[in-house]
Amino acid sequence: MTVYNFSAGPATLPKSVLEKIQKEFINYRGTEMSIIEMSHRGQHVDEILNSCKQKIAHHLGLQDTEKEYDILFTHGGASVHFFMTPMNLLHPKDKADYIDTGTWTKKAIKEAKQFGSIEVIASSESNNYNSIPEIKNLSKNLSSDAKYLYLCSNNTVFGTQYQNYPKPVENSFLVGDFSSDILSRKIKIDDFGILFAGAQKNLAPAGLGIVIIRKDVLEQCKENLPSMCSYKVLQKANSVFNTCPVFPIYVMNYVMDWISESGGIETIEKINRQKANLLYETLDQYEIFNPVVEKDSRSMMNITWTLPSEEKTTEFLKQAEENSFFGLKGHRSVGGLRASIYNAFPLEGVEKFCEFLKEFAKKH
Repeated sequence: MTVYNFSAGPATLPKSVLEKIQKEFINYRGTEMSIIEMSHRGQHVDEILNSCKQKIAHHLGLQDTEKEYDILFTHGGASVHFFMTPMNLLHPKDKADYIDTGTWTKKAIKEAKQFGSIEVIASSESNNYNSIPEIKNLSKNLSSDAKYLYLCSNNTVFGTQYQNYPKPVENSFLVGDFSSDILSRKIKIDDFGILFAGAQKNLAPAGLGIVIIRKDVLEQCKENLPSMCSYKVLQKANSVFNTCPVFPIYVMNYVMDWISESGGIETIEKINRQKANLLYETLDQYEIFNPVVEKDSRSMMNITWTLPSEEKTTEFLKQAEENSFFGLKGHRSVGGLRASIYNAFPLEGVEKFCEFLKEFAKKH
């Protein structure tokens, strides 16, 4: 029986990618060596790294933007950039605006306060983060002298996602945490000075961070930072100032191929919307399921809901695993249930899960 992994991350990778890795893991392209044994400065790894960058740029449409961008690979996940971004961009008297949509923005705000003056211009905390603050009401709250406006595109914990992005003030730019929805849909990137993401949801195994930074923003980054924390140093060293996370980059290179083979970002987005719509429609159909996010803020990546009691939740999780549906327990901070259906999660898995949901609802 096929197992379906609804985990929020590390998450499902495309089966065809895993098969490629398995086939050449011991002997990479006739070298009689595994990729994890190779020098990060050697020809093979250099080719993989540059190939991966080119493919990411293609899928993000960087070639169609008015401004130039660099792509950096870093150690760790997105949380590293909660402090690296303000460390690189803010002097003590500089100001930055942040929009608080839950767990990950709260962590980012805490880190950023060590480097500059941080204004939380909007928050959905008062309604337990079950929506995204209304963009039309944000403009009056923006700081005229803010260096940047920070947001988290998709909140894995609460299951919210921006449907549109706010505009920063003139001479400012957006900074976006895209860890859980990068390359899940087409976005207009020009307003973003920095996008960053952890790899373990839509891109590759854990242990890798990716930064897409506009070149004019890179020029604004401070000098004389610790080398491993400097975007300028990493860019100059082509992300190999020290040993980069070779294996996750190698996997991501194949995931970029899989996106192309699947029809590109447009097709990926279409399937993602189909999966999410099917799951939300099923949950909305039965009173026993309570989707917690307001409809205009619902995430395509992380669908969250509750049941009437803890006993019912425990029973649901037990029966789900008996039917090969795993990773459905909600984040430890909020409880409930959560189905994470990132790019590589198959439509077939959502269809089968919806049948399980219907049967569970009818029995209860």
